[in-house]
Amino acid sequence: MELPGIAVAVWMFVCLCASVVGYPNGKVRVACTNMIPCHGGSPQLSPEHTITVNGTEFKPGDNIEVHLSGPDFEGFFIQARDAEHLDSPAVGSFALADRRRAQLLTCGRTKNSAVSHTSKAKKKDIKVYWIAPGDAPKHVQFLATVVKKYRIFWVKIPGPIVSQPDVLSPTPPLHATTEAMSTTHPVSYISKPFSASDCGITKFCIRNPMNCDPGSASCFFLSFQQEESSVFIEMSGPSEGYLAFAFSHDQWMGGDDAYLCVNEDHRVHVSTAHLKERSYPLLDSENALEDVLWGLADGVLQCSFRRSIRLPAYTGRFNLDTSYYIFLADGEASEGGLIHKHRRQPLVTDGPYNVTGLPQDIGGSRAPRLIKAHGALMFVAWITTVSIGVIIARFFKPVWSHSFLLGKELWFQVHRMLMLTTVMLTSISFVLPFVYRGGWSHQAGFHPYLGCAVMALTIFQPLMAGFRPSRHAPRRQLFNWFHWSTGTTARILAVVTMFLGMDLPALDLPDPWDTYAMIGFVAWHVGTEILLEIHSYCLIRKVEVIEDDRVQILQSLTSAEAEGHLFKQIVLTIYICGNIVFLVAFLIAINQV
Repeated sequence: MELPGIAVAVWMFVCLCASVVGYPNGKVRVACTNMIPCHGGSPQLSPEHTITVNGTEFKPGDNIEVHLSGPDFEGFFIQARDAEHLDSPAVGSFALADRRRAQLLTCGRTKNSAVSHTSKAKKKDIKVYWIAPGDAPKHVQFLATVVKKYRIFWVKIPGPIVSQPDVLSPTPPLHATTEAMSTTHPVSYISKPFSASDCGITKFCIRNPMNCDPGSASCFFLSFQQEESSVFIEMSGPSEGYLAFAFSHDQWMGGDDAYLCVNEDHRVHVSTAHLKERSYPLLDSENALEDVLWGLADGVLQCSFRRSIRLPAYTGRFNLDTSYYIFLADGEASEGGLIHKHRRQPLVTDGPYNVTGLPQDIGGSRAPRLIKAHGALMFVAWITTVSIGVIIARFFKPVWSHSFLLGKELWFQVHRMLMLTTVMLTSISFVLPFVYRGGWSHQAGFHPYLGCAVMALTIFQPLMAGFRPSRHAPRRQLFNWFHWSTGTTARILAVVTMFLGMDLPALDLPDPWDTYAMIGFVAWHVGTEILLEIHSYCLIRKVEVIEDDRVQILQSLTSAEAEGHLFKQIVLTIYICGNIVFLVAFLIAINQV
């Protein structure tokens, strides 16, 4: 039985606002899979309530009396499951002994397969009857979730195991223990890393970094291997919270088919979910996964499972014989398996792929192409063209004042060309994030605000230059001061903006390398300016000759500057080479994220 759309919306509202509302009416179908109430917090460890039955054997069609008792409690949820596969769906159906205090629920496709309370009135015991189905497993165990108060509850209290006649007891026996049973955790473990040897041969693999070894503590690995009408899926990566992947029709989060492996108190819960835009995943009440395995060691989380290529009975599950974009994300999880938003951009394939088609071994990117282009263009503009243009205007004006290009002084033409290139690159780069986001980003902190300020100054600077007074006009000095202060402010803001942008989730360059590299570039540029300033000062001092107790200037400032032409050419060449090194390093880092 599928939940109607309004029920899904109510489920989301209730789980996200659990501190305000609960399930006093007992209609807790959203807990069919994990039996966890959406109350927040963690379950208690030592159960106070017990489950008893009136028999230990059953045959199909038999009725077994199930009795839940203990100190006063408000809510409960009872199911019967395959004792050897406690992650499997509920088994059999129930009948009520008291309709005023208990009600029947349908979990999955089995009608009346669970029992819950009808109100939050206090109760000490509940009696129901379990009806054995014709296709019952050999061993069945009863489980109960009990809510004493809103924040005090026990999950999956283990009850007795009943078996069909002439069947040996399961090994090890799953009788009641003194601790609360783990919640919907797989019972099998993965003892060794996954293998990438068949990637591109029989497996479709996604690895990050590219070609990394799944046994490495820094490798994110996702593989798909078709086996007749099903696909066997493996996922591993460095995470102590959760790993998740999703199939999507586009490169945007929303309307996606997701699979989560969540660390819950050193056990891993594997579930399916539906992603609706950027909200919390809608966990499915039914699990379509089989052969679930998991491992957790040395900070590396592993899980594997099998699912059918087509699942027409499960709403939200995509057919795996079609091409999709594939997302791979990781993040933190709190107690009780509540996952938090991933701190960095998910890995996304560069195009749609069919995981049941031709086996491939591919990588992915954590930064969208438009954001990569945005960062690359900004680095080109503010590490190379602006910096070189400033050095030429500041120190090469006297040297190149007698050289002309297209009727203008050479230094001016080179400076203008570099600055106009900066305006063009910055303008193009400025638009790209808005195209990618479809509007303003409210999750990027101060970066977009400072970026707008840099863009405004970048446009204002050439507009102001268009109204530059003549060289000997009275207002020329005022213009020079405004021109210098506007440009300097723009450069400082641009560097600050790049510092902030490098660590945003959409780009997230390697840390702390990116910070050190940017500090190195700033030191490189400032050091070059200081060196050229000292050289200019020393050159002027050399032309002063003491004669008759007075200082005689033998050469003008312009000719003195000209004498240092060779030195400045060498410094400029080294400076440009250094800038190119910094730029290439940043571009390589952008390409690798």
